[in-house]
Amino acid sequence: MKIYDISQEVFGCRVFPGDPAPERTVLCSTEKGDVCNLTAFSMCAHNGTHVDAPFHFIKDGKTVDAVSLDTFAGKAYVAEHNGTVTGEDALKILEKAEKRDPEAAKRILIKGDAVVSAEAAKVFASNGILLLGNESQTVGPEDAPMEVHLILLGAGVVLLEGIRLSSVPEGVYLLNAAPLNLSGADGAPCRAILITT
Repeated sequence: MKIYDISQEVFGCRVFPGDPAPERTVLCSTEKGDVCNLTAFSMCAHNGTHVDAPFHFIKDGKTVDAVSLDTFAGKAYVAEHNGTVTGEDALKILEKAEKRDPEAAKRILIKGDAVVSAEAAKVFASNGILLLGNESQTVGPEDAPMEVHLILLGAGVVLLEGIRLSSVPEGVYLLNAAPLNLSGADGAPCRAILITT
């Protein structure tokens, strides 16, 4: 068994342009004579490796605490792609995943410098996947992310953004990307891992 940590370190993570970066405050320090070390922090729910719940773009969509944990834990397929993911590319990814393991085809993680197009989003959404992950801080084009988010989140597809897959070969894995239980939130950070099956 091998475990891949596919999460960014929080305080040095990438931040979507315009979002506040995570900040750490040392409340107590044993070096300063305090009884313990104690840290407080603040961050945007979409910093670093994080989950987008439907409520992120859908007014009446599920909040992150309302999404079933089954969505975030289970078999997943890692597919490598660089550039724009077209509708045809999405079909090929799903076909490869389905051949390897039909259960893994429900959670697709895209490795590489990839941007999901609206056409690809429609293919993924129409095939009923549970989760789509990517290495960028947003699944669609950074300068116009709304359309892709509306397609996927509108179909109930949860997004796992800001993952790190450079050391992970293509294939089937067990994914655990449970988000923090933030009541009423549009998203949440998570510690995402992949385990060889």
